[in-house]
Order: sequence, then structure tokens, then C-alpha cells
Amino acid sequence: MRSGRFEKGMADNMRSLNASISFDKRFYREDIEASKAWARGLSGLGFLSEDELGQICSGLDQVAGEIESGSFTFSEELEDIHMNVEARLSELIGEAGAKLHTGRSRNDQVATDFRLYVKRAAEEAADAIGALMKAVVESAEACQDVVIPAYTHLQRAQPVLFSHHLLAYVEMLERDRRRFLWAAEQADSCPLGSGACVGNQFGIDREKLQEDLGFSSLTSNSLDGVSDRDFACDFLYAASMLMVHLSRFSEDIILWMTSEFGFVRLDDSVTSGSSMLPQKKNPDACELARGKTGRVVGHLIGLLTCLKGLPLSYNKDLQEDKEGVFDTHDTLLGILGVFTTMVETMQVDRERTAGSLEGGYLEALGVADYLTRKGMPFREAHGLAGSCVRRAEELGVSLPSLDLEEYRSIHEAFEEDLFEAISVEGSLADKDVPGGTAPSQVAAQLERWREALK
Repeated sequence: MRSGRFEKGMADNMRSLNASISFDKRFYREDIEASKAWARGLSGLGFLSEDELGQICSGLDQVAGEIESGSFTFSEELEDIHMNVEARLSELIGEAGAKLHTGRSRNDQVATDFRLYVKRAAEEAADAIGALMKAVVESAEACQDVVIPAYTHLQRAQPVLFSHHLLAYVEMLERDRRRFLWAAEQADSCPLGSGACVGNQFGIDREKLQEDLGFSSLTSNSLDGVSDRDFACDFLYAASMLMVHLSRFSEDIILWMTSEFGFVRLDDSVTSGSSMLPQKKNPDACELARGKTGRVVGHLIGLLTCLKGLPLSYNKDLQEDKEGVFDTHDTLLGILGVFTTMVETMQVDRERTAGSLEGGYLEALGVADYLTRKGMPFREAHGLAGSCVRRAEELGVSLPSLDLEEYRSIHEAFEEDLFEAISVEGSLADKDVPGGTAPSQVAAQLERWREALK
């Protein structure tokens, strides 16, 4: 690349700063795949003979084999995966290898490789999310009779089916899955043939390149084609939202696993011990997911900040686009795999969950609703229900244990049927609307997810 124009070699520290081979070797498969497609395009234009095309494709296969076997020597002096592959190809097959870059720039080459990588990474993430969703649905199916308090402000609010709580995360995960599929679609345009910035000078058949590489469309503007990294941002945004959701899920599980809650027990395979405290069983998988959320969100912010001041078209700043995506891809697959195992093996303590419904006055809204159904304005009923809670607190009893006479001393509308209305069963059955926690509604949602996840 420096032959002819430069009199001096690159300084060692500049060479190290400039080189990307330490990380962009990650998409050697995509680079070789795109190079084969390019070679076929050159052959169609008459720049390569059939024999030369065969030599290039065979040589690229050999390069791929060397990389996969670990025998390939990567050179920092050659800067990146593109030049490393091309140089080794020329060593293997001679002059035909030197023809491969005809009409092509590393600018459209890297944009193509990166789009292929992100498209596949997003699809992998979507598949892994689907596996986790299936595990959560199966866990929810196994405990349809378990009831816990629903919380607002981390204060007890109302009874809710534990399966309903779990299905809330399935809804989040489905949005995440769709975001990754959308990110894959955004990466699914072929920029190859855009050249350095203004297009290919030899009339390369871009539609054939698109078809050859499995892209669904072509980029429409060469300047944008070599400089667009929106698709990488889309991937990182989808990843950030996923990690935010897994972090929230982690927080719930961490709380549920404490001695104070004791709602769930995690399997030994996804927990760790303490170097000092023999009794400890720590939810490290959840804590790592919660911690790595900042790392993934940071990669999104880093790339957005990198892009915000770039003029058209390609700039070397864009070398900063890959490491965050690679690290995020690894982080997601690792966390999703462990999370799936954790949910599959998680056990619910039915005795502790049943005991959690005692106290906290979860029935208070039921008291207000009881009066509202008798024709009382809700605000008046709300105030009377609050008076009932205060009276129960004074006597040190729960609302179901408060005598009917105490209720009637607050308002004469209270009758014996109050206690059925404010029971756990009554409270759950009361929420029989789409999206509610009534057992029939939750059963319907479970059936819907069973079918969807097939």
C-alpha cells in the first residue's frame, strides 16, 4: 500500500496504532466469502480467466484453512484482515492474487464484511433469545398456581400469579428478539462495488454480487455505502435494550434468592461460593449480567460518539466500529446461554411464596373496589379502604382477619361477602381482562407463547 508514494516506513508506534488486525481478523470468513464473490465478478468482466478464478477461490480456501488451524501468521505491518489475506493469497498463487483487488477498495470491502458479520450476529442473538423465552415460558407453566406480591416502588401492591410476572419478561424478550431481526435487516444491503467512495469504475455487476453474498438489497449511494455504520448502532441498541431487560430480570432473581424473600433457589451450576463464608450461594450469573449491561451500553455510546462528527465519506475513525460489536456479540451469547440454563433449573419455594402474601395489606384495593361495586364513588371508597388499613394496623391484624364489625364501624356498606371479594383467589379472578393476572388470562397467554415459540 505504501509502495511508490512514501519514502519512509511507518514508525513502530504509528504502525501499532494504525493496525486493526488484532481484532478484525475476527471476520476472516466474511472477508474470504466477499473476496470470492468479487473474484467471480471480475471474471465476468474479463479481468480474470477461468483458471485464475479457480486459483483465487482455491487459494482463499487454503488461507481460511490456515487461519482455522492456527498456522496462519498475522502481520501488523499489513494492518488488517484484508491485506493479510490478500498478501498470503499472492504468496500461494502468485500473479492472480495481485489481480483480486482490481476495482475494489478496502472501504467497500470492510463495509461488506462488517454487514455480513452483523447480520449473522443479530440472527444468532435472536435465536438465543428465543431459547431463553422458551425456558421462561416453561418455568411459568410449571408454577401457574404460585402467587406472589406484585410490587410498585418495591412496596407490596397486589397479589399476582408468579407465572404472570415471568411472562412480563417474555414480552420484553420478544421485543428484543424483534429488534435484533430488524438490525439484521438493516445490515442486509450490499455495499460492495461502491469503491473507495464514488463507485466502481469497471461496471461490476453489483446485483450479481448482492445475490452471490445473500444480501436482500444493494446500497443506493456509494458515499453512504462505505461510511454507513447505522446497522452496527442498530445491533448495539438492540443489545443494550436486551441487557437492560436481563439486568432487570437479574435484579428480581437476586431479590427472590435472598433469605429475606426466599422465593427461588438457583442451581449449583449457575451459582458461586465464597472464599470465606461457607454458607454462601451467590447469584453471580445475575450479578454479571447486571454488571455487563454498562459495558454493552457503553459500546453503543462509544460508536454513536465516534460517528457524530464524521464528514463523508470513509474516515479511519470507523476502525473504532468493530471491537465494541465483537465484544457485545460475545457478551450476549455468553449471558443468554447461562440465563437459559439458570431459568431451566430454577426452583420455586411454594411455602415461602405463599407466606409472602401475609401482611402488607395487599387486599386494600379489593376493599375499595368492593365499595365501588356497591355504587360508592372511588375516591370515597379509597379513603374508607385506607381507614380500614389504619384500623387493622392499630389492632395488629391483616385485612382478612379484621372483624366484620370493625369494617361496619367504618361504613355500614360492608357485609359478609367482603371476605370472599378480598381473598387472594377473588383478587386474581377479578383481573379477568386481556393482559391481566386472572388464571384464565395467564393460561391463555401461556398457550399463545407455546404456539409462537414453536
